[in-house]
Amino acid sequence: MVSLEIVEKKRNPLLRRYEVVFEVDHSDIGGTPPRTEVRKLIAEKLGVDFSVVYVRKYETMTGTMKAIGRAHVYDSIEEARFTEPDYIIARNEGKTEREGE
Repeated sequence: MVSLEIVEKKRNPLLRRYEVVFEVDHSDIGGTPPRTEVRKLIAEKLGVDFSVVYVRKYETMTGTMKAIGRAHVYDSIEEARFTEPDYIIARNEGKTEREGE
């Protein structure tokens, strides 16, 4: 079972989002969990819709089974699509550049 803890949560009123620092303990499953699973855990923890959560970056620290990362949680999907870069949107939707090849 993967567990997630919100380490820090700051409101950015100008961009209409929360900027979240999180820690994922994945010692039960071994490898780093997929981005979609992390998005779902953040959405559940904060009580928001899955579609407004965008994981910016996360990585497992060397020698541990804990990943630390950052995410943006928007007030609406429109705000997210307007603000987030295309590559972040693609990563969070599970699309890669190689899919078209």
